[in-house]
This record gives sequence, structure tokens and C-alpha cells, in this order.
Amino acid sequence: MPHKITLTGSATGPLREYDRYVAFDMREKGSPSAPKGLKKSTFISYTVFVAKKAFNKTGLTKKSIMHEKVLIQGEPTLDIPIDECPGEVGVICFQITVLPNKNDKEKNESDAKKEPKKEDSAPSQEQKKTEPTKQGEEQAPVSQPVAKEDTKAETVQSEVKETPVQEKKAEPQKKQMPSQPKGTQDVLSFDEIIVPEEFLKTRPNPEKTQKVIDFVKRTGRLDEPLTIEKGSKILKDGYRRYVVAKTVKMDQVPVIYEYQK
Repeated sequence: MPHKITLTGSATGPLREYDRYVAFDMREKGSPSAPKGLKKSTFISYTVFVAKKAFNKTGLTKKSIMHEKVLIQGEPTLDIPIDECPGEVGVICFQITVLPNKNDKEKNESDAKKEPKKEDSAPSQEQKKTEPTKQGEEQAPVSQPVAKEDTKAETVQSEVKETPVQEKKAEPQKKQMPSQPKGTQDVLSFDEIIVPEEFLKTRPNPEKTQKVIDFVKRTGRLDEPLTIEKGSKILKDGYRRYVVAKTVKMDQVPVIYEYQK
């Protein structure tokens, strides 16, 4: 079996175009600590080779490849000429994925926090509108002292009618949290899921994987839950969604349980 390799980061050099593929350089740090008595590893430079069709589907350009963070999955190669492969290790890319930007995440979170405040402020304006009517009702008994009991009853009824309206407006705030996909039985921590070896040997279709990634970016949740064996927490179905959850760094994932026979 050829050795698989995974890289994350941005290009360290300009994009180079060839007939049917493009190439760019990346680098990653080595292990932070080495066995006692050995020297620590330094940066390792890689030259990544990607088919033009796969690269164009990501929407990356010559400029954006220098700034966007990408996930590369492939295997090393020694068959590329040195002039085309300036890096220490050549990597044939099977799958390239653009990772979400941290700044975009922070903006979305800040926008989500601002939205409830606007909804909370709306009832206060309605309360201001109701205050003049209450004052008018309280002033009425001055000219008609006999009707005090009737006016008090009316103000109490108006207050009772107003409170359910405020409660109804407060309910939608609970629904602002992203809902789980249909059929979800539980939510598990991503690190608890055990992936069998036969799944790790496969490579999900890049186009379908990218569609799921785009769906998660749009909705904040997976399109379907993962199927997990009850008790052992072994993944039974949904490896593509597992890869997507790992790519976008989801802490928790929705699951359906399959019971042991």
C-alpha cells in the first residue's frame, strides 16, 4: 500500500501551470520533540501537484492560493523532475479542500449575537406605545370617580393580554440554534467515534464531499446523521460526513445508533 500524506496550510510560492495540472509549494513544521539524543526536525518543504479540473472546482486563483488555507490529501512521489519539484517531497494530490477562514467564523458568530438584541429591543418599543394608553386610562377616573373599580379591572385585563404576546415573541429565540438533521437520535463528541480500517483505506468522491462542505458552511450542520454502533461507538455508515466534520473541525456530530446483533 502506498503511504498516504495529509498537509494543511497555504502556498508558500506562486502557482505554476502546466498542460493538465498545476503545482505549488507548501511547508510544514516537523515534530516538536525528537527522541533523546537526536536532533529536532525542521521545516519540510513540499511541492503539490493537482489536476486542473480538481483545482478549478475549488474556486482558488493564483492570488487566493497564497492566502487561503487548504487541506491536501495524497501520496508522495519520486517521479517528478527536479526542475518541476523544488520541494523536498513531491505530493500527488487526490483531494484538495479549502478550509473555512477563522475571520469569517468570528464575523458569523458576532452577527448571530447581535441579531437577538434587535429582537429583544422590539418589545420595548411596543411597551412605550402602550404606556400613553395606560396613562389615559388612569386619568379617566379623575372626572368620573365612580368608575374606579371598572378602570382597574380594564387595566388588569390589558396587562394580562399583553404578557402572552411578549412570551410568544420570546419563543423564536430558542429556535435560533442550528437544528440537527432529520432522524438524529443523539449528538456525540467527534473524538469518541472510532473509524474502522476499511473506511480509512477508501477515498470519498471529492465533488460530493465538497457539496457537503458547502452545505455545512451554509447551514451550520451536517445534511444527515452518522450511523454508529451502540456501545462500541464504531462508525458503520457516513464516512464522507465524518471526513467533512473533521475538515471543518466540528466538535460534535449527530448520530443514529445501530445495535449489535
